Amino acid sequence: MKVAVDIKNLTQDYDSVVVLNDLSFSVMKGEFFILIGPNGSGKTTLMKTMAGILKLRKGTLEIMGRPIGSFKQKELARHLAFVPQQLPEDIPFSVMEVLLMGRFPHLGLLGLEGKDDMDIVENAMKFTNTSHLSMRRLSQLSGGELQRVYIARALCQEPDIILLDEPTAFLDLAHQIQIMDLLENLKKEKGVTVIMVSHDVNLAAMYGDRLILMKDGGAVKQGMPEEVLTFSALEKTYGCVLLVDKSSLGKFPRVTPVPKKFINMIDRQKSGMS
Repeated sequence: MKVAVDIKNLTQDYDSVVVLNDLSFSVMKGEFFILIGPNGSGKTTLMKTMAGILKLRKGTLEIMGRPIGSFKQKELARHLAFVPQQLPEDIPFSVMEVLLMGRFPHLGLLGLEGKDDMDIVENAMKFTNTSHLSMRRLSQLSGGELQRVYIARALCQEPDIILLDEPTAFLDLAHQIQIMDLLENLKKEKGVTVIMVSHDVNLAAMYGDRLILMKDGGAVKQGMPEEVLTFSALEKTYGCVLLVDKSSLGKFPRVTPVPKKFINMIDRQKSGMS
């Protein structure tokens, strides 16, 4: 299996404050790879570095077998698309106009879209179920609709890799599942490598082929969900009481945070079993 993203000994800092510390991992082509970890662990900085927004400080980062520094911006955009956490919604454009912007990396010197470009945009809208929104302004969309539109825009770039920073944040349960199902279909049907940040460890367990658990800019653990989402690793990372058991839906873990008022009850149950 080919490597889509390869990171070795990556270190990033802001004003001499280390945000990523000697981080190393690889993502295989066609994987659904999910970054999890508490606030401040460096996940967004890592995503921006992979997207080429932040300049590489120390270490190596290869995209599709090439150092990221060897790509010009337009060329990189043909291989990699980034959907940020904060999605612009106040720009005065329709959905169709925003999706056509996703074709920019593939346009010629005149920057004019042709029939093939329009076909790609139409297919992206069909895939993300946004065709009925094509003439709507972004400011008229719900959170779930806006998220699907920006994923459609990323698809218009025809990338090998799509990066998403918390694409399910602020969405209700139904829309969270819709977005995650959409990303899984993107991986299965189009062969796109999906790399995303999530604060929901249970969604990560259900959808991720592999996970990386981060804390303080480094990797606590990485591997398949059942290898990463263990009681010891999660308690060490999040610093709270958690229950980890097997999900009734499949061979992956289920994580339940334990409120303080239930901790004594759990201790009593453990004492009764011993």
